[in-house]
Amino acid sequence: MASRPVRIANVSGYLGDRYTAVDEAMAGDPVDVLMGDYLAEITLAALAAAAGRGGPGYVAYALDQLTPHLPEIARRGIRVVTNAGGFDPAGMARELRGRIAAAGLSLRVAHVAGDGVFDRLADFHTDGHGLEHLDTGAPLKDWGFTPITANAYLGGFGIAAALAAGADVVVTGRATDASLTAGPAAWWHGWGPDEFDALAGAVTAGHVIECGAHATGGNFSGFRSVPGMLRPGFPIAEVAADGSSVITKHARDGGTVTVDTVTAQLLYEIQGPRYLNPDVTVHLDTVRLSQEGPDRVAIGPVTGSPPPPTAKVAVFAPIGYEISTMLFCTAPDVEGKVELLRTQLRAALEGHVDSLEVTPLGVAAVDPPTQWAATVPIRVIATAREKEPLLRFAPAVGSLYLQGFPGFHHDGHAPRASQPWPRIEYWPALLESALLDHHAVLDDGSRVEVPRATRTATPEETAQPVHPEPDLPAPTGPRAELGEYTWARAGDKGGNANVGVWCRDPAHWEWLRATLTTGRAAALLPEAGGRIVRHEFPHLRAVHLVLVGLLGSGGSANLRVDQIGKSVGEYLRARHVEGPTA
Repeated sequence: MASRPVRIANVSGYLGDRYTAVDEAMAGDPVDVLMGDYLAEITLAALAAAAGRGGPGYVAYALDQLTPHLPEIARRGIRVVTNAGGFDPAGMARELRGRIAAAGLSLRVAHVAGDGVFDRLADFHTDGHGLEHLDTGAPLKDWGFTPITANAYLGGFGIAAALAAGADVVVTGRATDASLTAGPAAWWHGWGPDEFDALAGAVTAGHVIECGAHATGGNFSGFRSVPGMLRPGFPIAEVAADGSSVITKHARDGGTVTVDTVTAQLLYEIQGPRYLNPDVTVHLDTVRLSQEGPDRVAIGPVTGSPPPPTAKVAVFAPIGYEISTMLFCTAPDVEGKVELLRTQLRAALEGHVDSLEVTPLGVAAVDPPTQWAATVPIRVIATAREKEPLLRFAPAVGSLYLQGFPGFHHDGHAPRASQPWPRIEYWPALLESALLDHHAVLDDGSRVEVPRATRTATPEETAQPVHPEPDLPAPTGPRAELGEYTWARAGDKGGNANVGVWCRDPAHWEWLRATLTTGRAAALLPEAGGRIVRHEFPHLRAVHLVLVGLLGSGGSANLRVDQIGKSVGEYLRARHVEGPTA
């Protein structure tokens, strides 16, 4: 067991993150591990579509990010862990070995296997495993679409096993985002799979740094107070032997690490206080944060318990095609103009498309001082099971310039869509973890088995706690934006959106509890249709809301403009409420 914390630096939070991240980390403060997270549910869908068109099943540009730094990585003894392997971690590992050899280096590359279960779906069905939907409980066979991919979310011990066997670089497929930190921490400190508290701490640290600059001020409600917001840097987690950690960043880079920026990421894309991972169930309601120094936030020991007996499996299937465009109308009578557009397009496309949505975005200003203050964008989108019916879409829209509402126009400098593109839907399935063949493959082809916890959690241990509605009087202070007193962060969990809201001032905690009861939250978020699950995180002064079904079947296929719910938190902060009394 190492005597000092392991320093793990994030170099990617999603597919498309800042390309120079590896350059920045290599020029920054010393670290032991570079961790790159490139996958998400919606990016898995994009990779699946790209692979279907003949592209690689892995994130090809991740190789280009690493290649210039391979000699220095070897010289410093830095380990690299990434899930850029996507659907083909073996293929990415093979390509990386070729580049290492061409550079005359001796770095060893391993990959983690066992997440790909697409070829086993028929056997699972025959053996009575339903791959039930995580939210609805419906079996996969009732979906009505033909899957093209299926990948289980793996834990960190495949990564730990590969590093322990001498790998310098570990490429994974669909490991959980936090596993990219928990795996190196388990290797560094020699943890076994039953050390649940330590693992819970590492998963918590991994969850904080997995999304890159999210932890250093990116996408933060308080962005105006973040120094260096032009290019906020990437975070570092220092994970100690007991699982406690410090979140920091490279001193030379922009951004900041504060209790609030860390809270924002802790509340991002969670199910509730029980954070279920393949290695451990993390009790996020035990997390305490403290500002240890400038850009250093300590996360105290976190309570963990056995992992769930089931693994999450991301299944994707093509469900048809879509096409969309953006039009604009100008006040007055925006409502009437939008309704005429909707009526005309329905008349032209009815019977040919499966769905047509015409959505005005925003409202025109009263007595607008400029034309643009009077202008409202209108997003128009249509879907169909087959591609051909949607070829009618562009001509139907184009025919309205002289017979539509007054002032009908589009952005003349933006290309107009004429060809539909595929829709991919997501099915979050559950499968018994014991059925997965989770293992590491070394550069010589040898296989390394992955240890498992001696027991898994009971249903009672994985169930989210029930928090009674606070018995508090309704606030009576002066009305103001909720954001005057709070910060928020929103994200997606399959078809659900989640929003975490916390007090800027600790003295306002009781006010926030009373302001965001389930009933009052439903009134503030009418789009949720009242389907809200509410939890409290007293140590973080936070109320957490899950908006059930807001995102339909998930970000890859729902037709909302805010496809994966990223702006829901800011929308909530914009609502006016009775503020705290003095």
